[in-house]
Amino acid sequence: MHRYLLHNDRLIEATSHVLSPGQVGLLSGWGVFSTMRIAQGVPFAYERHYERMRRDAAKLRVPFPADAKHMREQLIALVQKNEAWEATLRVCVVRNRGGLWEGPANTTDYDVIAFTTGLGHWPEEVRLGMKPAGRYAQSEFAGVKVLAWAQNLAWYEEAHDRGLDEMLLLNERGEVSECTSANIFAVFGQTACTPPLSSGCLPGVTRALLLSEAKTAGIRVCEKPLSPADLETADQIFITSTTRDVLPVASIEGLKVRNTGTVALELRRAMEQYRTRYIDEHAATALTSSGGR
Repeated sequence: MHRYLLHNDRLIEATSHVLSPGQVGLLSGWGVFSTMRIAQGVPFAYERHYERMRRDAAKLRVPFPADAKHMREQLIALVQKNEAWEATLRVCVVRNRGGLWEGPANTTDYDVIAFTTGLGHWPEEVRLGMKPAGRYAQSEFAGVKVLAWAQNLAWYEEAHDRGLDEMLLLNERGEVSECTSANIFAVFGQTACTPPLSSGCLPGVTRALLLSEAKTAGIRVCEKPLSPADLETADQIFITSTTRDVLPVASIEGLKVRNTGTVALELRRAMEQYRTRYIDEHAATALTSSGGR
């Protein structure tokens, strides 16, 4: 984590003591969060991250900032304070009130907390373990990015303890859903398919951009239910996330999979090109939001 963090409208030292156990959402994971890629000082695809958080907060009954522009300005101020021009940003909205354990010192219904860190270093290809029934697709809260993330972290750590990079999660029907912090795609010829939201997967921002914005000639991207057997017939499998973009899958525990063709590489380039266009469109706003870089 970098030196400064954002706590509501204040930029403070990351070592500051500003949180309280009496904030209901802090100890129960009652809140929402998102992770953004900072490119040239610009929060990439900010509008999509904000809208997903707002939607998830409404479902979870978490009070949420109504002013998207103000939140963006505060996040840019944090980026500039940390000089985090190429970085990763995490923003959380934590519910403060409600229930038996609410503390007496709470003065706001929620806290906005954000911090930055460096970019992750990812392998060229990833190796996946597998977790049956890792997602419950019929849950009312399936696909919600809730602050209570311990289950995903435990599986992610287990994967690394076993010499793997990520865990592929199946739902209660045995269908492919997602990874602990990434969506998954399977390539058949020139078509890349990702499980629909009905599989219980998170509506990832990179996933959404590949479906709607980051296009490349000759390649079709669509939603389709996938089984583990389908993955064995795919020409290529890759995962996507805000911090990883597009990463090919080298192996999946218990399956025989292939990694042939160039579709993942071409879609990665399409994402990079889309990000460049986005940054070009938003760079001037980022520079003026907090008085320049």
